Amino acid sequence: MKRIALLAALATLGACAPGYQDESHRRMDGGVATSSLPAMKSFAAPDPSSPQQSNADFVRDFLDLSFKLESGRTLPVFTRFEQPITVRIDGPAPPVMASDLNRLLFRMRQEAGVDIHLIESGHASVTVNAVSRREIQRFLPDAACFVAPNVSTLQDFRQARRADLSNWGGLRSRDRLAIFLPLDTSPQEMRDCLHEELAQAIGPLNDLYRLPDSVFNDDNIHTVLTGHDMLILRAYYDPVLQNGMTRNDVAARLPRIFARINPNGQGLRTRALQPTPREWIIAVQTALGPGTQTRQRRLAAAEALRIAKDNGWEDHRRGFSHFVIGRMLQLVDAEEAYGHFQTADQYFRTAPSADLHRAQVAGQIAAYHISRGLPSVALEVIEPHIATASKHENAALLSTLMMLKSEALALTGKTDQANEIRLDSLGWARYGFGPDWAVRAKLREIRALYPG
Repeated sequence: MKRIALLAALATLGACAPGYQDESHRRMDGGVATSSLPAMKSFAAPDPSSPQQSNADFVRDFLDLSFKLESGRTLPVFTRFEQPITVRIDGPAPPVMASDLNRLLFRMRQEAGVDIHLIESGHASVTVNAVSRREIQRFLPDAACFVAPNVSTLQDFRQARRADLSNWGGLRSRDRLAIFLPLDTSPQEMRDCLHEELAQAIGPLNDLYRLPDSVFNDDNIHTVLTGHDMLILRAYYDPVLQNGMTRNDVAARLPRIFARINPNGQGLRTRALQPTPREWIIAVQTALGPGTQTRQRRLAAAEALRIAKDNGWEDHRRGFSHFVIGRMLQLVDAEEAYGHFQTADQYFRTAPSADLHRAQVAGQIAAYHISRGLPSVALEVIEPHIATASKHENAALLSTLMMLKSEALALTGKTDQANEIRLDSLGWARYGFGPDWAVRAKLREIRALYPG
């Protein structure tokens, strides 16, 4: 399983996100890069929203997440760790990675009831390998990070692939897995990979685009585990379930499990969104994924929107289809791109649990208004979504919205307030975008929106 390296770092305003392969320009003291910017900021206590969907939908989601792979291949039996789970970091991981991992493990224990702990040495159930992005892409060119079974190191993974031991379909239990994370990227990207890959290392292996409020969704809108995800993991480690159960075995037990762990979901109406066609998934991944020519990206984005319309979708996937094509068009036809962003916002506004989707598109809409010399309109667009970005712990999005707000305030003559907010944004940008040059590039990009 892998987190796909989409063009989205979705908070970026331009056509692509900065890369991090070349670190030669960074000054290092004791392994920690120095910076002339304000100190990196971090989020306080997590504040996940309680899931707002019916238990009938949870049962369906659980089965589709647990008995299929992202490729669509069916898994024959249910697998998980049956013993307490230990996690160890291997490699030159920056201190922020260990801090974020500890925070994630605490949430898993508290919110999902999973018996999982960090160890410093010895055999671990899950080994988190801090390696270079280049090493990851040597094995999986389109991956930002990935998890593999029956291995602990990249050397193990190389040998396991030859012997077909890294095949998820062959598992009957989980005993040893490895996660491979890039250490030469932003702290947020490392954390996002930790959340998605560790959740899949110990829990469901599939991703579903129909889930609006979940990390188990390859749209990369959500970057930290949500209340929905923690409830899925709580059910995954319910004592009623066991390794080796078939889909029918698990399906027979899930209604009672969710009734017990999520009583609020008993009376809610099912949404029963239709499955996402494979051709739509391929079109989206072609539009946003690496290694595709610009023309092919736009054609793929148009195809994704066509499929969404043909299926009559009115949910967040329709909004995301407009968002994707807006991203593809914004550098060649700003007016048409703006129209798609506006339409995306309309769909997100009426879809349940799509507040973070709206915050993502708000950055694009606000940038358009700033570029047209309408800072007051931009401020109205931005303001409601800063708190959303903070609640969902998306520092890249939060800092982008704050920089946009600062630029808009400066254009209205409120220079002191603009400078204060811009300064405040930099600590979040250091977490969200990484090195100083990437933060300064983001500032220049936003300042260039209104050349007048």
